[in-house]
Amino acid sequence: MEISENAEKEFNNMNKIFKEIAGPGSKTAMGVLLARSFESQKPEDERICYDPYAVYFINPEILKWGANHPDEARIMQEQMDRFFPGRNNSIVARVRFFDDFVKKSIDEGIEQLVILGAGYDSRAYRIEGLKKIKTFEVDHPATQNIKMEKIKMIFGSLPDHVVYVPCNLETEDFSQRLIDMGYNRDVKTLFLMEGLLMYLQPEVVDEILSFIVKDSGKNSSILFDYFPQSAVDGSSRLEAGRNIRDQVSQLGEPFKFGIKEGTVETFLTQRGFTQACNVTMEDCKKAYFQGINKNRIVDSLKSFVHAVVQ
Repeated sequence: MEISENAEKEFNNMNKIFKEIAGPGSKTAMGVLLARSFESQKPEDERICYDPYAVYFINPEILKWGANHPDEARIMQEQMDRFFPGRNNSIVARVRFFDDFVKKSIDEGIEQLVILGAGYDSRAYRIEGLKKIKTFEVDHPATQNIKMEKIKMIFGSLPDHVVYVPCNLETEDFSQRLIDMGYNRDVKTLFLMEGLLMYLQPEVVDEILSFIVKDSGKNSSILFDYFPQSAVDGSSRLEAGRNIRDQVSQLGEPFKFGIKEGTVETFLTQRGFTQACNVTMEDCKKAYFQGINKNRIVDSLKSFVHAVVQ
């Protein structure tokens, strides 16, 4: 069903306002931060994920706007829920799944963690087991500089176990920079790519995966989320699929990479990975949304996949 003219105006205005109040930097990352922060404020038996540091990275102008315009903020949230049903629930489910996977990987003996497109990821600071594991955060220098200042504000100093690797993944080769910063190619490593690959050109995605296969230790693994190709090229039969594509384009962060439905295992096998396991939002709903949360809906667009280097 095509979006009506009135709904289109409403959609465009919603994006315009959010773009204005989100401030400099990634608008989509700011949206994810808001979802993480709001979820973390819920009672312990109700929240799906817990990230007490998310609020520190939110642009204060957004919080000020919300406080000064409560009715408009409520309407915008209602619009978001209508155009993207279940999206915030899916964001917090992704955070929880990635958290659980990191904890499981620690128990299974990873020796390094590499977070590509780290943005405002806070796992290195809130997952206890990571304090003994060297963690490389790779991200655009502008974003990383802001994050480092915030981390120093929160903790008083930068943690010893985190190595910050400034790099624009779209235009620069991160591999040598990572090695120069102390990355060990011979140990078991987990590579996290949360909310990243869909914003990179397919050839850049291939370069990243190629580096991981060739330059990581035995039993190293990857975890990333992705959209179906139909949500990237505009052919999605789902209105939410077309809406998310239109929104990120309006926010100046268009999708560039997707994987055709049902082909992710083949995609990764062809690139040197094994034991690929695809995880859908319905899988997450069954795992996380129980009891008081059983009626929360999730979107059906995004999936996660983890795999091991052959």
